[in-house]
Amino acid sequence: MLIAFELSGEHRTLPRSEVIACLESLAADFGIYLSLDGCLIVDLRNNVGHIIEALSKRLSMTHHIINVLGISGISEVDIVDSVDRSRPRIQETYSIRVRRIKGCSTIDAGLMERRIGGIFFKSGAKADLKNPGIQFRLILTENKAIFGMLSSSIDRSAFEARKPHYKPFFYPGVLMPRVALALVNIAKPERSIFDPFCGTGGILVEAGFIGLFVLGGEMQRKLLLGAKMNLDHYKVNYSLMFGDACSMAIRNDSIDAVVTDPPYGRSAAIKAESMEHLLTGSLKEIYRVLKPNKRAVFISDREIYNHAEKAGFKLIELHLQRVHKSLTRRIHVLEKN
Repeated sequence: MLIAFELSGEHRTLPRSEVIACLESLAADFGIYLSLDGCLIVDLRNNVGHIIEALSKRLSMTHHIINVLGISGISEVDIVDSVDRSRPRIQETYSIRVRRIKGCSTIDAGLMERRIGGIFFKSGAKADLKNPGIQFRLILTENKAIFGMLSSSIDRSAFEARKPHYKPFFYPGVLMPRVALALVNIAKPERSIFDPFCGTGGILVEAGFIGLFVLGGEMQRKLLLGAKMNLDHYKVNYSLMFGDACSMAIRNDSIDAVVTDPPYGRSAAIKAESMEHLLTGSLKEIYRVLKPNKRAVFISDREIYNHAEKAGFKLIELHLQRVHKSLTRRIHVLEKN
């Protein structure tokens, strides 16, 4: 079955990577059918209902999950013909919504909704924009139009309520909740996750919301107490420790996954000999405590490939996130060989 993921536009590469990592974590039998700007279509071949339900509770950078009914070119003639051929016969009320990805198409969305509505009207179906029995969506990308039936939507409002400045303890410069959860998903944890530079616990809070046990380490007592406040507030199953990320009191090969955003930049208050020492020492320790063939997501303001390779890691993915003119986060997805 072809399933389309209507991706959020807040990052160019992370949403796609998050979807694929979650599918792999759920042991889905799937293949990439089409990868478009703002839309990923996969051929999902097993446990479709169960997997979509699980994804709807886990994904952070996806708006909607859609059962694909038809794929066409982007001309009005192609779209209308595709909808007419692929639309199912329905007894329930329906609604239709058209979304243009990043202004790719010049088609008037409202007019196209009415044209598609006319097709359904001729078959005897009744529209209901407030409480439809079935919701259809048409996604217009740069070179394809995807028509389908809405299977699930991601509740993104909860992430807004967990923005850093709404938490009991706030410290500037931390990741936004949606990004934090996307990175947790990309790390593909099984039951637990570890952040050796946990700060105020932003990554740990998001990991806790998808049912993971979370472990955090921090050298600054003020931040560690702040993390405890935040984790207690959100009732997360956690354990925290005061400790140096370059010398962890954790046994070898014991951690499912690591996601961490170490301090960087001129204003970073770190207790280390140098940034080079911090990178080398922490990556070496993360490699030691991580289980074989598991992932670590490591954020830095600089390239860390040489440090990671020396520690034993293989670089799987690299994502760039521009924060402001003088800071671009480099999100390294590493795998323990």
